[in-house]
Amino acid sequence: MCEATFSFDALPSRPAGYAATLGHTLVVIPHPDDESLGCGGLLALLRQAGQPVSAVLVSDGTMSHPNSRRFPAAARQALREQELREALEILGVETADTLYMQLPDGAVPTVDQPGFAAAANQLQAYLTRQRPTTLLVPWRRDPHPDHRATSQLVQAALAALPAKPRILEYVVWAWERAAAADLPQPGEVHGWQLDIAPVLAQKQRAIASHRSQLTNLIDDDPNGFQLSGSMLAHFARPFEVYLESEPVAPETAQPLLRTSAEPNFLL
Repeated sequence: MCEATFSFDALPSRPAGYAATLGHTLVVIPHPDDESLGCGGLLALLRQAGQPVSAVLVSDGTMSHPNSRRFPAAARQALREQELREALEILGVETADTLYMQLPDGAVPTVDQPGFAAAANQLQAYLTRQRPTTLLVPWRRDPHPDHRATSQLVQAALAALPAKPRILEYVVWAWERAAAADLPQPGEVHGWQLDIAPVLAQKQRAIASHRSQLTNLIDDDPNGFQLSGSMLAHFARPFEVYLESEPVAPETAQPLLRTSAEPNFLL
């Protein structure tokens, strides 16, 4: 679909109750706040329906304020992980079994980079333990390199699993920054909107828990990141967008890529 014809706003709608059909769901989060922005409503609806939810945080989240002295890297990481736990708890998600992969923010490895295979194996081991029915992952061409790398890690981790979960891709940066080539192409996926009106206030509280990304909590880095009002407006609406492709046949799945320097930790 080209930029002139594709619109997230024009996708068909599914009711809030649809969330109850997704079963045990695992959300893969590139940075703390992506879970609340991209799929916080769905997570809240899943928990209201009694469905278990697990979470994976991919990056260490430290590059939002890289020049802060009051919050050096270790303190930034701890702060952002605490904000994530608070947000997930607001959405009703248990956090004791969250996987923190602690990959470098802004440099999550892609398929051709060192560290990719080890990270994919770590994620695969977690998926094997959790055995989710549904997997939430950022849109494969979401315009942030860590989001795209996260999508690649998920695909590599899934490649050797005998039973694949259903994959729903959520949208974060594509709302504002997607070029035409970043958007879904003809026949690539089908998309839909999920009605999250019943839990919109809950989602907003979860977003607000990410104070380091919304306020001057870290005030000693003049170039530090803050979510803009225009960006936040996309996530104040009573629906979320999900994109879904048809399942890949086992014989067409690509094997996990490894480099000679990285051992195979596949289970």
